[in-house]
Amino acid sequence: MPSGPRRAPTQRLPALLRSTHPGPSLAVTTVATALAVSVGRGWAGSLVVAVSILLGQLCIGITNDVVDRDRDQAAGRPDKPVAAGSVPLTTVVRLAWASGLAGLLVALLSGPWAAAATAGVLAGGLAYDLGLKATAWSWLPFVVSFGLLPAVATLGLEGHPWPPAWAMLCGAMVGVAAHLANALPDLADDTAAGVVGLPHRLGARATSLLAAALLVATAATLVWAPPGGPRPAAWAGLGLAVVAGIWLLRPAAAGSRAAFTVVAAVAVSDVLLLVAQGDALLSTPGR
Repeated sequence: MPSGPRRAPTQRLPALLRSTHPGPSLAVTTVATALAVSVGRGWAGSLVVAVSILLGQLCIGITNDVVDRDRDQAAGRPDKPVAAGSVPLTTVVRLAWASGLAGLLVALLSGPWAAAATAGVLAGGLAYDLGLKATAWSWLPFVVSFGLLPAVATLGLEGHPWPPAWAMLCGAMVGVAAHLANALPDLADDTAAGVVGLPHRLGARATSLLAAALLVATAATLVWAPPGGPRPAAWAGLGLAVVAGIWLLRPAAAGSRAAFTVVAAVAVSDVLLLVAQGDALLSTPGR
């Protein structure tokens, strides 16, 4: 039998999909789409947001694996298709370019302002991939990308209204908390591989506490910032965040898988509360 047969295109597809980081890509896309629905973009406008953000996230995920190819090969990562050679490097590079550009073109259907915000989300993710993730500024791309998600939703409306500052602040805080939580389980492995971002410099305990503090701050903002007074669900979200923060104060919780799960659960709660604001996400009352 001949050795090393070339993979058929249908055999490469699962490897290509794994290269896109489907979990995070779908999570960000879901948040952006839910925000679009909540501000009244309708099915067509919400679909434009979903497709444009998803394509951008695919570009970001693939680029991450391409940039980390040598590092993942040295670490012997069979779960990384690019490093393992399951897909040709030229194929994934072309796919990254194509998905990124296609996402921006689709975003233009929402108008130039929404497209610019979508480009900002993409630029933040690529800046992280291309160098910032290994620096003390690893948090900054998440401020940009997640902070702009409410703007992607509202700027496609008639009149192109910006979301209120508190909504963008909440998005940014959730984004940084997600970055910190995602790094928790792999701090030692990342440091050994030379990826030393903010979480790695802080250490497991400080990273856990900072993530919890950001999520408590987000929940508190969602209680008091939106017009019309606090809602019962917002109080419940704040209570959940405070309980999680107290739990994370335990030294045994620092850097554990349970800490990651707790922070992720509170992040989801905060996102749901942000999405539930609906009309409050519009700068102009009563739009």
